[in-house]
Amino acid sequence: MAKEYSRTQRIGDQMQRELAELIRREVKDPRVGLVTITAVDVSRDLGHAKVYITVMGQDGADAVPQTLKALNSAASFLRLHLGRVMQLRSVPQLHFHFDESVSRGVHLSALIERAVAEDRLHKDADEPDTKE
Repeated sequence: MAKEYSRTQRIGDQMQRELAELIRREVKDPRVGLVTITAVDVSRDLGHAKVYITVMGQDGADAVPQTLKALNSAASFLRLHLGRVMQLRSVPQLHFHFDESVSRGVHLSALIERAVAEDRLHKDADEPDTKE
């Protein structure tokens, strides 16, 4: 049986692919570095789209807010180009948000690795020497 795949999901997936290409190719703002679009959630009425991004390769706490500010200011430009590429009757308004799930996943993975390493140290310390 086929999985239910709604029109808004299909539009969101296509918008994700097209926006990734448009940002890479068309946005010349120096505040926008290496941006990865992780997801696009389109509202049911196709009026708004939340675009979730991560910023790679930039150090500093102000890199993410600067990138979001630049992308939100370029949203109408990107929307215009999306309309041409996707041939939709109405293109959703774009709202860019930082996706914390990637950084949260890296943090949790580091915590798990640290816990496993500490567990090994305790396990090795608790084992008696059997070579006597």
